[in-house]
Amino acid sequence: MAVRRARPVRPRRRRRRPPWRGVLVAIVGGGLLWLSRGWWWPAPPAPQMILVLGGDVAREQAAAELARQRGLPVVVSGGSNPEYAHWLFSQREGLPREQVLLDYRAQDTVSNFTSLVDELRRARIRHAFLVTSSDHMQRALLVGRLVAGSRGIQLTPVPVSCSERCVQEPASKLWRDGLRSALWVLTGLDPRWWAAEHLPGWLGGQAAVRAPGSAPDPAGH
Repeated sequence: MAVRRARPVRPRRRRRRPPWRGVLVAIVGGGLLWLSRGWWWPAPPAPQMILVLGGDVAREQAAAELARQRGLPVVVSGGSNPEYAHWLFSQREGLPREQVLLDYRAQDTVSNFTSLVDELRRARIRHAFLVTSSDHMQRALLVGRLVAGSRGIQLTPVPVSCSERCVQEPASKLWRDGLRSALWVLTGLDPRWWAAEHLPGWLGGQAAVRAPGSAPDPAGH
């Protein structure tokens, strides 16, 4: 009688999980962690300073009044010329010059934050008033919460009425700056300046684009 040889049992291969599952789990887990931050994130202190974004002198006027009332230091990012700013803060509102810092490195809303945020973190700022026009506040808050939020700095909005001068911003501008901010947080690079240096044709010949540190363009805010 012939003896049949038993066939070797081959181990079953484990099915590889699609790589997108891990990404999805990470996104969902990160989202739940962020939504629950109120339970574990330490409460920020009261606002420690005022950050005003240039582009309209009404913003600086509102910030000057707030600084006088609260006694807080002010940083003006890309604002009006120094002569007007010193007159407004020092002479009209009576603030000492050391209470006000004028910074002209920013060229637009994204660089309003990226040019300053690491210095604010080193100064141990965890909470700031954000002063800008009401029609600009949504975009400014999106950028600020990405850039400043990545450094643990909370922002409390102080919108300034623009009345008949209000201009509704297109959604494309909001998402463009949001994407730029997210890329800056992830890489430390602003794609606008990278494109200006490496892909000048992509910018459509916008000669007005300047590198950070040059004279400000309030209209670009």
